[in-house]
Amino acid sequence: MHWVTHSQMATNNYTTVVEFVLQGLSEDPGLQALFLSFFLLLYILALAGNTLIIIAISLNPRLHTPMYFFLANLAMLDIVCTSTVLPRLLEGLVGKSSHISYEGCMTQLFFVTWVLGAELLLLTSMAYDRYVAICRPLHYNTLMSWPICVLLAAFVWVIGIANTSVQTGLMVRLNFCGPNQIRHFLCEVPTLLLLSCSPTTLNNVMIVIADVYFGVVNFLLTMISYSFIIANILRIRSTEGKKRAFSTCSAHLVVVVLYYSTVIYTYLQPGSGSSLENSKVVTILYTAVSPTLNPVIYSLRNRDVKVALKKLFPCFH
Repeated sequence: MHWVTHSQMATNNYTTVVEFVLQGLSEDPGLQALFLSFFLLLYILALAGNTLIIIAISLNPRLHTPMYFFLANLAMLDIVCTSTVLPRLLEGLVGKSSHISYEGCMTQLFFVTWVLGAELLLLTSMAYDRYVAICRPLHYNTLMSWPICVLLAAFVWVIGIANTSVQTGLMVRLNFCGPNQIRHFLCEVPTLLLLSCSPTTLNNVMIVIADVYFGVVNFLLTMISYSFIIANILRIRSTEGKKRAFSTCSAHLVVVVLYYSTVIYTYLQPGSGSSLENSKVVTILYTAVSPTLNPVIYSLRNRDVKVALKKLFPCFH
């Protein structure tokens, strides 16, 4: 067995786990080398792409609008997300160690849960911004003024931190005394709960509340916004007008579909063996692939971002 005895509890003979063993993606050396190249490339692209988006938006006054302000926040969240997950995964793939300390695991759990919740809230805020721009254009400057944008962004970050503080705080209260083999390549709430020796009823209740709020409520709000947007676009008579209106929100819609489909799949799956294997693939999609694709989707489908990047790097003309 891989667990390490840290201390004996006087009242019950629990041995406290001080480190966990993360399960790799594959035991095959050939596949490990392939995964290492793939994830290293993804990490470099995610960092470079999202950093470029932030720099382009910051340095170009034309992009100092609510839509790009939220996009810069999304890029920041994507950098935090990939930096929380991928370096640890790469370390495991180069064969250094599949062990992670208890404190390291809780830290990773904190940041993964924070980013996941904050990103769902941010996608809702971005959908609301597109709704106001397309359905209430005359009131856009009032409804999306800078104080409101800053308030929305602050709400996204603070509620995300509050949620992860509760989830991580409840996790820290649990005893881990038995097997410490995490059936995943990162520390996440569902997989850690399977290893707890303590009752997890309160944790499960809070997970359901968080899932309903972050997943279901935000998903419905985003879909309602897009229902109004699509209905409004269909009412535009000219084909050119329809194209222009749809081009302002198509990139965001692609990101929303990509992100929600993976998150819903992961968190609505039961904790069975096959679903845990499937969830590894899906977790890779929303913690590594999605943050890498976001800047590509936004820059390829957005003329303003392309112009800003060309100004930054004239050699790309």
